[in-house]
Amino acid sequence: MRVKKAAGALGAFVEDLALTDSAEVDSQFADFHQALLEHEVLFLRDQQIDPVTFQALARRLGQVEAHPAYPTVDGAPDVQILESTAAVPSKIEAWHTDMTFRAAPPAITLLHGQIIPAYGGDTLWASTSAAYAALSEPMKAFLEGLEAVHDFRHGFAESLAEPGGEERLRPAIAANPPVTHPLVTVHPESGKKAIYVNALFTTHIVGLSRDESRALLEFLYAHVVTDEFTVRLNWQPATIALWDNRVTQHKPVNDFFPQHRRMHRVTIAGERPAA
Repeated sequence: MRVKKAAGALGAFVEDLALTDSAEVDSQFADFHQALLEHEVLFLRDQQIDPVTFQALARRLGQVEAHPAYPTVDGAPDVQILESTAAVPSKIEAWHTDMTFRAAPPAITLLHGQIIPAYGGDTLWASTSAAYAALSEPMKAFLEGLEAVHDFRHGFAESLAEPGGEERLRPAIAANPPVTHPLVTVHPESGKKAIYVNALFTTHIVGLSRDESRALLEFLYAHVVTDEFTVRLNWQPATIALWDNRVTQHKPVNDFFPQHRRMHRVTIAGERPAA
């Protein structure tokens, strides 16, 4: 297994590792996991694996977690289907960390390219740990101890506004009331500190006025996605990307319509974010 950096702040390509070979994966799993902790997002090309094998790989990383808003693959119930077409385009365009509307958001997300457009459809990631490290010491001191509210309804506002959206998503709304997380978190394995707010799910900072909260969040949203803290992946069929949800944000680039894009995703359960 070889690991080659893809950008300065985060991201690496893993080469010479066939995920279909369980014995090879077993022998190199510790190094693979360490590479994920170090680089925060990993890319593997030409991984011709079926959904059942993809599901098995994900289970090696931890307990799989379902998502309330996406269908799954027949015969591989842990594998969610993310699909965008001209008729039914993706509604997720904001930078975000997956499922921060939960008390314990997922730790790791895996994505496997199935149908990839001939052009467009890249994904970008940003390192929230690199963004935190680049802050001034007075700003770090101010942010630590603050908390922010994350809300399912905020992130799925467009879906809820569709005809029948409220009814379709009512169980998910009931199961996911707004939650509060520290604004600065500490990674439970690497010890990295990270900024933990995102434009899709965060509604406000506790204890600040509306204007103060809005101004600070807008600064943090822009700071996290500074070019120097990001990496960009040009998808190819059978590419796998997996990332540490605890220290990253990501954003799809929806510039490929009317082409078709279909991905398989598995999310790995995490712990409650801690300061």
